[in-house]
Amino acid sequence: MENNFYSMVLRMKHVNRWGLMRNTWKESLSEHTLDVVIISQALAVISKKRLGNDIDVSRVTMLALFHDASEIITGDLPTTIKYFNQEIKTAYKNIEQEASKKLLNMLPEDFKDEYEDAFIPKESDEYLWRLVKGADRISALIKCIEEEDAGNHEFILAKKAQFESIKQMQMKEIDIFLEEFLAGFSKPLEELND
Repeated sequence: MENNFYSMVLRMKHVNRWGLMRNTWKESLSEHTLDVVIISQALAVISKKRLGNDIDVSRVTMLALFHDASEIITGDLPTTIKYFNQEIKTAYKNIEQEASKKLLNMLPEDFKDEYEDAFIPKESDEYLWRLVKGADRISALIKCIEEEDAGNHEFILAKKAQFESIKQMQMKEIDIFLEEFLAGFSKPLEELND
């Protein structure tokens, strides 16, 4: 039997983000996803090592790997549209859920249980998903910082909005990451090697 799950998921590289903004360089969904996976893992390690939480770091990483997979089907809807009002936000959430189910149903039956939690969030994983959401916002913040550092003023307001949304999450893991690691994203390569 032919299955299309992996060929669909690997199409992330064809989905561009930040579609309404002038970009110094295009960011694909694949690039964003890798950033979120790495940052999610960092937040989970911070949670475990610095805050003493009993957390499955690998599980957080798995959730992050597929956190935006529905956008392979829906595309990346700009935030200004996605969150324009509660009615649109709810409708888009439903569209994302349907797209996630469609992707999940592309898997062979005996694989589905390995992926289901990454596509259909469980209430018991709420904290883990908050870490992934935090990583998602940090990734967007880093994109804004890098664009601004490259002379692109188009991202100045987006950077402020990302900082505000991150602050509203009120997560110690995020505060620690920002305090210890964020400055490196504005440094040139030569300074990172020191």
